[in-house]
Amino acid sequence: MSTVTELLQPVETDLETLLGDLRSLIGAGHPILQAAAEHLFSAGGKRLRPGIVLLLSRALSAQGELTPRHRRLAEITEMIHTASLVHDDVVDEASTRRGVDTVHSRFDARVAVLAGDFLFAQASWHLANLDDLDVVKLLSRVIMDLADGEVKQGLYRFDTAQTFETYLEKSYCKTASLIANSCRAAGVLSGCSPSHLDSLYQFGRQLGLAFQVVDDILDFTGSDQQLGKPAASDLASGYLTAPTFYALEEHPSLQPLIDRQFSEPGDLDKALEMVRASKAIERTRELAETFARESRESIAWLPESAAQRALMELPDFVLSRLY
Repeated sequence: MSTVTELLQPVETDLETLLGDLRSLIGAGHPILQAAAEHLFSAGGKRLRPGIVLLLSRALSAQGELTPRHRRLAEITEMIHTASLVHDDVVDEASTRRGVDTVHSRFDARVAVLAGDFLFAQASWHLANLDDLDVVKLLSRVIMDLADGEVKQGLYRFDTAQTFETYLEKSYCKTASLIANSCRAAGVLSGCSPSHLDSLYQFGRQLGLAFQVVDDILDFTGSDQQLGKPAASDLASGYLTAPTFYALEEHPSLQPLIDRQFSEPGDLDKALEMVRASKAIERTRELAETFARESRESIAWLPESAAQRALMELPDFVLSRLY
């Protein structure tokens, strides 16, 4: 199974250019915000989201060329993603991400919130300058979805009355919306037909959902090192994900533990035991596989190229994180 680096190989030099451009785009504004942004972009993430935009842009071009607007779209995608991570870390009170100090632990929460706002504002400005109203609408919707997902996540903590649909909606807002809408936006800039635009959106949506569902499984099965945060931290924080919903169907006695927010000694361990002893992980894996398959099928029409092959492998790569 390919690694991220191998998958993104067709756009490797594009991603290097992107990193340099991001630094100059952010400009020498306020020194602390500048330092915070610099710190974020050098924290060495996988750059998967802008990588997908760049791969799609190349796959959709007859000559496999990238236009300056496609490059800018990839940069905006990474800015929005990074801004959302800064805010996420403040809300979750996470001290590190990918083994690097988070912005609020390196500076303080106030600077982190402002740095996130600063990046969202920068992204919006560069988005407006693309001069394409459809693309502006798509990416503005993402910023709304990210905020909506964060609010929903907070409101539904320890709420066993919420539906599975609510969970999927929240997962879409927090993870899939950015990938889905930036894929569609790449198609808009490439002049794709409405039906192809829909399938690009579907590719990103199902890929994003598969990614989130895999993350939700790893919260129960992964090590602290693999996750970059303590294992089972979602459940401990009261965030109910697919494995918990499935386990609740098999073990109704899990509900009172969640309802009382694991307040009694041994509650969390009992809850984890119930999830792991049920068919929940297996069922969640099947859900991730369904999303991955639907994602792959959505772009079967793309012409053969190195970028297209990488895109077709992406859903399997997302699933491979489980094995």
